[in-house]
Order: sequence, then structure tokens, then C-alpha cells
Amino acid sequence: MKFKRFAVTSLAVAATFALAACGGGKTDSSSGDQGATEDVVTEITEETNITFWHAMNGAQEEALTRLTNLFMEENPKIKVELQNQSSYGDLQAKINSTLPSPKDLPTLTQAYPGWLRDAALDNMLVDLGTYIDNETIGWGDQEPIIPSLLDGAKIEGKQVGIPFNKSTEMMFYNVDMFEEYGVEVPTNFDELKEVSKTIYEKSEGKVVGAGFDSLNNYYAIGMQNRGVEISPEMDLASDESKELINYYFEGVKEGYFRIAGSDKYLSGPFANEQVAIFIGSTAGEGYTANDTKGKFEYNAVKRPEAINLQQGTDLYMFDSATKEQRTAGYLLMKFLATPESQLDWAITTGYMPIVESVVQSDEYKNSGMKVPVSLADATTELFSIPVIENGDAAYNEIRVIMENILANPTKDLDTLIEESAPLLENAFNQ
Repeated sequence: MKFKRFAVTSLAVAATFALAACGGGKTDSSSGDQGATEDVVTEITEETNITFWHAMNGAQEEALTRLTNLFMEENPKIKVELQNQSSYGDLQAKINSTLPSPKDLPTLTQAYPGWLRDAALDNMLVDLGTYIDNETIGWGDQEPIIPSLLDGAKIEGKQVGIPFNKSTEMMFYNVDMFEEYGVEVPTNFDELKEVSKTIYEKSEGKVVGAGFDSLNNYYAIGMQNRGVEISPEMDLASDESKELINYYFEGVKEGYFRIAGSDKYLSGPFANEQVAIFIGSTAGEGYTANDTKGKFEYNAVKRPEAINLQQGTDLYMFDSATKEQRTAGYLLMKFLATPESQLDWAITTGYMPIVESVVQSDEYKNSGMKVPVSLADATTELFSIPVIENGDAAYNEIRVIMENILANPTKDLDTLIEESAPLLENAFNQ
């Protein structure tokens, strides 16, 4: 399929084709009533300036700048000031330190939903349902965002965000090494274990079979596949949890699995042919492609579990913005979600497209990278980390717990889990 650029403000829409819909109708926003709709500015008639805080760098920042400039060319009365906050950590800190002074907040910010739960509860975020459902500037017949990604930008049931730089996990493997050791691509955890053991044994311990980049993702995804959601009620010592932890623990103990450790990401050891398989973010493929060039052929396929995690940040708008700024901010978010913008963004940055037509397009699949070819298979069933009280703290604590357990493979696993369980409980109850 071919994509053609069109101006955001030229779209005429009908409310019956609302964004949330794969089946049409209004979003499930509580503010989609007629009174709220009447407050929406539907035309920018005077110059309107908006600010956008982000943490994109390198090629990602270049792509964002290019798309933003294109938006301003098509919407000359809207001026967007991109303000780079350096890193996710710095961006989160800046948001937290500025929330007590709403007048100093930007119009838009990139953020994980968990960062803004308290702001949403304090009604500091704009409920975008009012704009999405508007009869003049609403989403209309623009292609809807993939529902699981859109749902991930809800807080307390309200559509306060629009997906932005999204990713998921996939399995990257060394094609040449698989041929050398005579193994097939694993499709489930049992096969992953056997393939990893075979590679480790046939290489006489020189090559570790596999590893997972993100230990909290490993645990969260594994528990979700076992029917357990991250919540204060979860038990680190439950049968499902012990089984999941033991799977990785035994592999590390016997040598055929490893963790990233001081390498931070397994793409480095993978490129150096020290590990044959790693499960990591699709957003990191650019590094893998660059680091393995001229060394060996790699491929990326679906993670070996049915349910996968959607991760990455969304775009949110603060209630402190004027009515004109809110409309301008919404139009920019809508513009960045068009198939044309998404194709550009996905190919340039490596982040996954948020609309299905781009995921399935020949332009995306033939972009020269491995992830696009199998992304549709890897995203058939996605979930999000729940946005709950202390959810971020607990999710981060899971990483610390898993690191400690897997760094001590000579110790008794039950004892390690028993010692760690209170840490997770405390993270939820702080």
C-alpha cells in the first residue's frame, strides 16, 4: 500500500467513526458529553504556541523534529517548541518537580502512564475523549490506533494519552549459529530451554544459549501468561511465581542461560557471539543490526510465549493549557498517529507502528530490518503493566529481586524467594 500525506486540519469527520473503536461509537470517556464538546476550540485562527517535553535523542530526535516541522508547515498558525529533557529519568524528575506549579508545565509531554497516575487522579490531564469524539476535529475516518496500544494510554478508564514511541519484546537469534549447531527456532519455553542447552553443550560452554534483557519484563510477562496480573495481591512464593523464577534460575545455574548484568543489554554479548539468543525490545534492533554487520546473520521472531507486553511512552496533555493550546496539542498528537507519520517514525527510529495498516504494509516490512517482518505475529495479544498505586515502584522492585535471585544460583531458591517476598509487598504498600 502507498501512503499520501494530508493536512491534519483539513479533515472533516463524523463522530460515528470514533478512535476507540474497532467497532465504532464514542470512546468510553466520561467527558464525551455535549457540554464538554462545546468547549472544544475547533479552529486555530491566531498564532498558538505549544511546548512539548520529550526524551528522544539521536535519530529519534531528528525524526520527531522533522515530523513536527512538517506539521507546522501544514498548520502555520501552530508553533511547536520541542524541549529535550535528555533522558527518561530526567524527564520524569522534571515532570514531578513541576507538577506543584501547573503554570510551568508544558502543553504536551512524553511519559509512561504510571508517572502520571497522581496527576490524572488530580484532574491535571486533559481527557482526550472530548477531542477524539468532536464532530469537527475528532478522529473521524483517520485510521484507528491498535486497540491494545490505545488502552495502554488510559488511566482510571479515561483516554488521557495517545501512544507514541511504542515497542514490544521479540526473540533475536544468531542464524549462522543455529545452522552450525543444528537447532530449530524455539516457539515455546520448553523448546527455548532445549535449544539453549544444546548450543551450550555443543559449544563446550563457550556460547550461552539465551537470556532476557529485562528481568521485570520476564517476570511480568511470564506471570501474565500464567493468568496472574501484577497487583498487590500477587504472591512471589506462589506456585506460578516459583515455576517462572525456577525456569530462569536453573538455566543460569547450569550455564545455558545468563542475565545481562554489567553489560546492561544482551545485544552486546549477542553481537560478540557469546550468547546465541536474546529476548529484548524491538526498539533496540538498530544497535543489533549495526553491531552484527559483517559478522553473522541474525533474525527476529515472536517471543516464545503467547501474550506479550506493550511498552514505551505515550503523549499526554496538561489541563493547564489554554483551549487553543489543547486543540493545537491534540492536532499534533493526531498528526503523529497518521499512517504516513507512523511509517516514517517506525522506519527511522525502530519503534513499532501504532496503526495496523503500517504494521502490514510492504513499505514497512521491506525496510531492511528484521523486526517488521514478524512484528504482526509478535503483537497478536498485548497487555500493559497496570497503572495502580505504587505500581511503578513494585515493577522496578521486581527487577531488583530477580537480579538478586539470579546472581546467587548456588543458594537455595526457596530461601531466596522467601527472603525477597517482603520486598515486593513493601513496594506495593509503601
